[in-house]
Amino acid sequence: MVTYVDAATAPQRNTGQIRLYGPEAFEGMRKACQLTARCLDALADMVKPGITTNEIDRFVFEFGMDNGALPATLNYRGYTKSTCTSINHVVCHGIPDDKPLRDGDIVNIDVTYILDGWHGDASRMYPVGQIKRAAERLMEVTYECLVRGIAAVKPGARTGAIGAAIQTYAEAERCSVVRDFCGHGVGSLFHDTPNILHYGQANEGVEIREGMIFTIEPMINLGRPHVKVLSDGWTAVTRDRSLTAQYEHTVGVTADGCEIFTRSPGGLETPGLAA
Repeated sequence: MVTYVDAATAPQRNTGQIRLYGPEAFEGMRKACQLTARCLDALADMVKPGITTNEIDRFVFEFGMDNGALPATLNYRGYTKSTCTSINHVVCHGIPDDKPLRDGDIVNIDVTYILDGWHGDASRMYPVGQIKRAAERLMEVTYECLVRGIAAVKPGARTGAIGAAIQTYAEAERCSVVRDFCGHGVGSLFHDTPNILHYGQANEGVEIREGMIFTIEPMINLGRPHVKVLSDGWTAVTRDRSLTAQYEHTVGVTADGCEIFTRSPGGLETPGLAA
């Protein structure tokens, strides 16, 4: 039986209860999430053939430091980088390194900043140079999945409605939804209850209530949905080596829908794609 708790009085750990946040928390989340969105905007001009993901990682770290924020992934459960950079068939948690990006690559950059105790979590896809139409289409489908998932968020609905909206669209476009990873509660904690599945039935999951804050971050594959984690313990790849894409927003549930905290201030939600 799921229970809901006032976030202001809840302990600072994942207790399995769903936190309901108030106006002050929403304001804190706006600031943290907008910092993350500004960083992702700034990366749009940086992502070009020849740049290394370590250079991107360094920029993310310095951008945070310059703005009084700490990257949440840095030293999180042993992870040593300030961002995740997932290229082509890497589904998520790709570790930045010194290998240059190549013309035709697509890369997901996932950034979470901690600002004044609040976690702003978002990711976007970036094309590297000229990409193939199949890659472009996958990015378009994946972003539309995110848009449709967000549109399903309203008090009284169940979290399964988010997954159902995403799965229905992705599979109609002959793509598949990764099952191994999901969205999550976020706010004063990096990863909190509930899990937000990107597949399922509209009548499944927990009831969505005003004050909940969570991420929606569908991972969509051109091939089959199956993934495996490499020996580094982090990097997840498609088993069939097919292309994969992901977009992520952090949202807060309002009285009649939700507020997207991580919306791009520069209108760069989908860098490199037609608006």
